[in-house]
Amino acid sequence: MSVNYGSKRVVSGAHYGLRDWLAQRVTAALMALFTIALLVQVIFTSGPLGYEGWAGIFAAQWMKVLTFVVIVALLYHVWVGMRDIWMDYIKPVGVRLVLHVFTLVWLVGCAGWAFSVLWRL
Repeated sequence: MSVNYGSKRVVSGAHYGLRDWLAQRVTAALMALFTIALLVQVIFTSGPLGYEGWAGIFAAQWMKVLTFVVIVALLYHVWVGMRDIWMDYIKPVGVRLVLHVFTLVWLVGCAGWAFSVLWRL
């Protein structure tokens, strides 16, 4: 939706640009580093990796906090991507608003579920 205010300047949408581009790269790098660190722990775990092995990896408080930070980074990464998809491809404002709200509610629910799983171990 573009609005012309009597000048040659055209205002359209929110201009997140560089901030969102940088957020996508930083969150992706954080998730990649976490994945590598987790793979190293799995590789150097002795014996079969059943429930006890996975619970052992995530038993330390620092690992729970780090995992939750990465999950929050993942959820923010998803939000930026989905918000951009909704803004680019869904033209009716009402439908776009419903999709934004649904996406936010879903992501907050995922964060709550992840928190409960991590601190239940």
